[in-house]
Amino acid sequence: MHETGIELNEPLAGVPAPLTTADEFLRCAEALAAGTGPVALDTERASGFTYSNRAFLIQIKRTGSGLFLIDPIHEPDALDPVAKALRGVEWVLHAADQDLPCLRDAGFVCDELFDTELAGRLLGEPRVNLAAMTLEHTGYVLAKGHGAADWSKRPLPYDWLTYAALDVELLVDLRDEIEERLADAGKLEWAREEFEAERLRPDPPPRVDPWRRTTGIAGLRNRRQLGRARELWLARDELARKRDVAPGRTLPDAAIVNAATVNPVTEAELTALPVFGGPRMRRTARRWLAAIERANALPDTRLPSLHGPRPAVPAGNRWGRSNPEAADRLARVRAALTTIAETNNLPVENLLPPDAVRQLCWSWQPQLDGDPAATVDAVLADAGARSWQRRLTVAALAEVLTAA
Repeated sequence: MHETGIELNEPLAGVPAPLTTADEFLRCAEALAAGTGPVALDTERASGFTYSNRAFLIQIKRTGSGLFLIDPIHEPDALDPVAKALRGVEWVLHAADQDLPCLRDAGFVCDELFDTELAGRLLGEPRVNLAAMTLEHTGYVLAKGHGAADWSKRPLPYDWLTYAALDVELLVDLRDEIEERLADAGKLEWAREEFEAERLRPDPPPRVDPWRRTTGIAGLRNRRQLGRARELWLARDELARKRDVAPGRTLPDAAIVNAATVNPVTEAELTALPVFGGPRMRRTARRWLAAIERANALPDTRLPSLHGPRPAVPAGNRWGRSNPEAADRLARVRAALTTIAETNNLPVENLLPPDAVRQLCWSWQPQLDGDPAATVDAVLADAGARSWQRRLTVAALAEVLTAA
């Protein structure tokens, strides 16, 4: 017995062996189709180790079907029967925004969603990680510890498989407890709107100039140095994608910034720099030197600007000088939202999307005629605010903005 709950060190029916073949996937699909009720799902990725965000293990459990660990690496094109068996069934995920993209990439389509982490946020729970919520609502302590592991390695150790299986062992039980609490709090409809918005949320568009996110790049002093950093970043990205290795493990950001600053012109000068002198890096020295040479050969007109594209709505902490009226509106609106969130036992970031708040305050114009509340409602709706969020906030925000 744990000091605050019952230790659960492995699933009650044991840890199943990972399924790896088309025949095993087909039998799994048949079992899932014969089950009843919602299905618990989770995935394990290798973030920080691989370039892709693919699932390297898929965990599934359904009442009447059993618990399955699917290894999608060897026969990824054979998962279609499993995906079809899960159509029209409610999926229970914890932090669905982490798992839905890689499940979509594997060919799985979610028709109905219940996100236990998002539900916990709507209930105002202080800790919404899976272990904390499972303990709070079921009384069980899950064995944890391998979430940040390199799940691309094979074979997967038994204790890793145990950890993965436990993530779905009690997930439907947690879902049932959470749904009851949501109903008691009058928040079940809110949750359903949030789940549907999460289910339908598209993948984010590609970033503009993603190379500008290189750590330390703000210290580069001129456009030529930025050009070298950009070419090195692009060369690294190409190699990392080809090898399916995390870019930072291919070439650290600090090495990119250092080489862009020093501007080595020979392999000897390059390999004399930190990181580039190791045996593995020496084998790719020609690639990095070629990137530097490309940048140095660019005419000034093709060098990147010192500053990246400006967003339509800048960060709120920059409004004080550029748009003090908007800064005042933002402060007043945030104060009003804090009060509403506290009244409804919600994190303020779940009361309204922060981007919607900034858009509203930045673009607001004094209302000479018409209905301010209708204008607020339209702006928030266009920015993605759900109907329950607008019902809670529109009247108060219209009053605040009109007074400001």
